[in-house]
Amino acid sequence: MVKFIVLVGLLALSFCFAMAADHSPLQDFCVAQSNSQVLINGLACKNPSMVQASDFSFSGLHISGNTSNAVGSRVTPVATTQIPGLNTLGISLVRIDYAPGGINPPHTHPRATEILTVIKGSLEVGFVTSNPDNRLISKILHKGDMFVFPIGLIHYQKNVGKGNAMAIAGLSSQNPGVITIANAVFGSKLAISSDILGKAFQVGKNVVSSIQSEF
Repeated sequence: MVKFIVLVGLLALSFCFAMAADHSPLQDFCVAQSNSQVLINGLACKNPSMVQASDFSFSGLHISGNTSNAVGSRVTPVATTQIPGLNTLGISLVRIDYAPGGINPPHTHPRATEILTVIKGSLEVGFVTSNPDNRLISKILHKGDMFVFPIGLIHYQKNVGKGNAMAIAGLSSQNPGVITIANAVFGSKLAISSDILGKAFQVGKNVVSSIQSEF
């Protein structure tokens, strides 16, 4: 009986690990059919006989993103919207441009681990471990350096160089999702009660209301 329970436990753990990332494809490819009305976990497949090379390619990643915004950065995604052939393959890519002093603000990807490579400039990067430790693990990166942000953990980047910076990051999902912490907490629709946020952040309701007005 004990052996049986242990076996079931191991099988359950194996199942959880297997489900922790995008499903493996069951065919060579499943090019996303953008106009499909079928709702599935992912995107419906185009008829393989109609697939073209353009379904697997994207141009324009060499173009700098416009960083003229409040945070001084711009993320250019390359996912199934840009490359339909990524559907079911479990990967995507982003280019991130940073103005001097610009940040990619604290955020999380609920469905993907991220590996970032600095192409230009210098970045401070970091992530925070889960409760109860909430430990900040950070490092200054320079051109050619890489850093990994584990799935689901809050992380950020900041340009600490004198000029513009740029990085390329790969993500382990065709749809990693992104939750920008400040936007989600203070800019939710409907708004989270200022009483709740005031207690959570240990500040007055007027402070919360002032921050919410910025979003």
